[in-house]
Amino acid sequence: MTFRCRRTQFRPVAGTDFVPYLNRRRSGIVYLYGPEASVLELIDLQKRYGDVVALDDAGFGVARGRILGFVGPNGAGKTTAMRCVLGLVRADSGTVQWAGHVVTDADRLRFGYMPEERGLYPKMRVRDQIVYFGKLSGMSATDAGTAADSWLERLGLADRSGARLEDLSHGNQQRVQLIVAFIHAPEVVVLDEPFAGLDPIGVVSLSDTLREIALDGAAIVFSSHQLDLVEDVCQDVAIIDHGRVVLTGALEELRAESPNRRLAVTVNGAPWVPDHPGVRVVGDGARTHCIVDRDASVGDLLAAAKAQGTVDRFVFEPPSLSDLFVEAVAR
Repeated sequence: MTFRCRRTQFRPVAGTDFVPYLNRRRSGIVYLYGPEASVLELIDLQKRYGDVVALDDAGFGVARGRILGFVGPNGAGKTTAMRCVLGLVRADSGTVQWAGHVVTDADRLRFGYMPEERGLYPKMRVRDQIVYFGKLSGMSATDAGTAADSWLERLGLADRSGARLEDLSHGNQQRVQLIVAFIHAPEVVVLDEPFAGLDPIGVVSLSDTLREIALDGAAIVFSSHQLDLVEDVCQDVAIIDHGRVVLTGALEELRAESPNRRLAVTVNGAPWVPDHPGVRVVGDGARTHCIVDRDASVGDLLAAAKAQGTVDRFVFEPPSLSDLFVEAVAR
């Protein structure tokens, strides 16, 4: 399924029986809804704080079993949009829908949320705290305790279950915050910068956990400034800039359909950039690559590189998420 600005495009979701049954067009964005498509939908959200426009007809959808990366520059509206999903911020207009109806407080009991800022009690003991939040989400004390023990073991915190939160490292506090978001087996998971403060092992563990939760049928949306992680973990992406969602859809489709391609060439051990109009250089030093038109002749480019010396590396491929991000927010 592809959603995008500035042109209308309809496509079924790969591997589903999705059939669009409602098309709504506003502000150049086309939203498609279907029984196997987005289960959580943000539709035309508007939010102002005085003269500051936080959300400007923002909208995207997240499907069951899918992970969506929600990315944008600082102050673009990511946190405001996610707080609207949880009911922590009331939009001036627009709606948040769950399974085809406006989301209710009862629906939100099935949501899991991790804020960017720590939302736990620093002096409360870890296991007690997790059980407490599980009960707030409708679990019995017994079920919450069983789930807490399972998650503490899973994330390597079983030996710290009796510790006060404030006595844990920043990374382990982050793990506890994640367990609170997952404890009640939510159907929607909303995470604001979940990888912040995690070491490389923690990043791998969380990435695997998100994939497993999605495989169980949850719809997951998380924000991150680490675009390489988003590209590695997510199937879908939504890019927001100045309160407007400027690009959204299946990441692989967006990459394939981009009018640009990433070209990375090393000649005689040094990066090489073709002398062609319209070529945009990205990076510096050994990490330099360039963006070229997708219709550029690979044969001509390779021949030009060979004319300069020994070609050590030649890569011509769809743009990365980072490339798409720069293109989208620069419009």
